[in-house]
Amino acid sequence: MFEERLKTSIWVGAEIRRLEVELITAMVLHKGDADRGQVLIKQNLLGPGCVLYTQGRDLDGVMVWRCPLGEEPIPEDKADSYIARQRDYDEDLWVIEVEDPKGTYRPQS
Repeated sequence: MFEERLKTSIWVGAEIRRLEVELITAMVLHKGDADRGQVLIKQNLLGPGCVLYTQGRDLDGVMVWRCPLGEEPIPEDKADSYIARQRDYDEDLWVIEVEDPKGTYRPQS
């Protein structure tokens, strides 16, 4: 079955603009494949640590967000190490950092 998907570069741009409206700072740390790259989001809580989000599909093929290292904040150096390993594995990976001291951010599909 063919599923038409939104280009990653368009989704990233829209997500950053959505955050700007909410007065949350976000930046692209690494650009991947503009059409089909996966996205990894680093939510930096600016003190308590970071939460990472990665894209995945559920059993029905619907895109969902998962926390590969758990939902609790982890030290920033541990998050950065995970990101570096993922970038070594996937050159097409997009990495976005969201500065969110209030912890309100959740990625949208």
